[in-house]
Amino acid sequence: MNVVVYCGSNPGNNTNYAKAALELGAWIGDSGNTLVYGGSSVGLMGLISRVVLEHGGEVYGVEPQFFIDAGVEQQDLTELYVVENMSERKAKMIELGDVFVALPGGVGTLEEISEIMSRIRLHLTPGPCFCLDIDGFYEPLHQLIENMHEHDFIEHWDKDAFQFPKTVEELIEGLSEWHPDGGFDGRPIVPEKQELLMFG
Repeated sequence: MNVVVYCGSNPGNNTNYAKAALELGAWIGDSGNTLVYGGSSVGLMGLISRVVLEHGGEVYGVEPQFFIDAGVEQQDLTELYVVENMSERKAKMIELGDVFVALPGGVGTLEEISEIMSRIRLHLTPGPCFCLDIDGFYEPLHQLIENMHEHDFIEHWDKDAFQFPKTVEELIEGLSEWHPDGGFDGRPIVPEKQELLMFG
């Protein structure tokens, strides 16, 4: 399974963020899954890629040329896809991914989360998206999703696809239950008969 991980190019000011990246990366490597990420060597991005490699896992990086020119790409990746811009990076990561995880990050991470949530909403991506809510980092986003559902802007299956585990253990449990061809233990997260949905 290809696990796309969105996360910060900085480590943040809470050591639990780095700890979560280490734990998730170790699980990806040990479980025989593959990491797909943004290709950089800095911040949480660099941390999780290195630990996956150390645990014998494969890592696919997707890096815009201007970041390579700046010298921030991770070395010794299983494969590095070089793209022209951030839009191509997001599209390639989605193309490669089976399931999507967001660790803490900044506005770039938020942009990536928003895009994958939109694609899940439109049934263009099977999903799901897990936002790891370490120490309440993603609680405001979780509340926003709940508010969207309460006001009938998204359906209940959208909520099922947008998950907010609070620990790495809960995240790994969710990832372990997900099957790209069959949803959560065979239960799809969207209706079998897909309806044409109004976006937003």
